[in-house]
Amino acid sequence: MSDYRRVYIPGGCYFFTVVTYRRQPIFADERNVAWLRQAFKIVKAKRPFELTAAVVLPDHLHSIWQLPDGDADYSTRWQMVKTAFSRQLSAPVRSDGTKTVWQPRFFEHCIRDEADFHRHLDYIHYNPLKHGLADAPASWPHSSFLHFVARGWYPLNWGDGGIPASADFDRE
Repeated sequence: MSDYRRVYIPGGCYFFTVVTYRRQPIFADERNVAWLRQAFKIVKAKRPFELTAAVVLPDHLHSIWQLPDGDADYSTRWQMVKTAFSRQLSAPVRSDGTKTVWQPRFFEHCIRDEADFHRHLDYIHYNPLKHGLADAPASWPHSSFLHFVARGWYPLNWGDGGIPASADFDRE
């Protein structure tokens, strides 16, 4: 058994990576991306948090969440998102009764400061290029990149000329 310990900080900001079961490309289907968005809306209505940034790729997703003051429970929120989404899919069921939709764990990283936040934001927005799914961050449809362009955080052509130094790390 692993001795892995998660960091829970009330009101914390976190980067997450969540992967589908055996890297099935379930998000290649646009309907599944829509169901994932709906799952987030359902959970946010019950257990509020800010979904600051996200990218959804065929077999995994990355996101940054800001939790409310006094609340550190991102694990329950992820369990709720995974459950709400999984209910929409027909998938084989394991012996423990769970569907084979998600890998059982997820990766989390507590954002430490503004520079760390920007590194992870860059990683999220460059990820479709890293995986050869797009030729520019602006061309990937399942990303918060254009939202940040509209806010003036990125130029529209950011990342088009190769991997930015700030996005050059592995979080999967």
